[in-house]
Amino acid sequence: MTEQITDVAGTDEVGRGCLAGPVVAAMVILDPEKAIPGLADSKTLSPARREQLALQIKLKASAWSIGRAEASEIDRINIFHASLLAMRRAYEALPIKPGKVLVDGKYCPDLSCACESVIGGDRTVAAISAASILAKVARDSEMAILDVLYPGYVFSRHKAYLTELHQSRLLELGPSPIHRYTFSPIAKARLETAVNQPGTSANDTVR
Repeated sequence: MTEQITDVAGTDEVGRGCLAGPVVAAMVILDPEKAIPGLADSKTLSPARREQLALQIKLKASAWSIGRAEASEIDRINIFHASLLAMRRAYEALPIKPGKVLVDGKYCPDLSCACESVIGGDRTVAAISAASILAKVARDSEMAILDVLYPGYVFSRHKAYLTELHQSRLLELGPSPIHRYTFSPIAKARLETAVNQPGTSANDTVR
């Protein structure tokens, strides 16, 4: 007889392609008795709609949690492993341990339960969609705070993705302590800033 798995969680991360700040993962166990209409891949939703759905998820889900890996950890172990680490931390923080975790993408973190990867899961699996929304809202909120702590980079607008605005601020100000120094655009900006500022060298660091 096949063992029935009662609690299934979905997990997803955001921030892999960013140049600064943490990579953030969320994990969600939905309550089948409390429907949340409108769940979708967070990238397809407006910021206002994500905020609305995030509130509904927190109110109606059986359990949810957030995990993260910092920029310094990303530089140390690379973004791939840091993303899996953030998911593992979300799993460890989940108040209800699921029998199985469904992960958006190709790869699963090392967990103490069954784990299955689902390509495109943030579009097709409700629990993964919910996780993508929570992770996106949590990270965007943090970037607004980091915008205040590190003025000039305008993190609240571009969320640390490589935009024309972000690139221009990098060339003007140089990398901040929360930038990911192993990412090539940051290494390049660091070199160019050193060249344009007499008395500094590429080996100097603000960390």
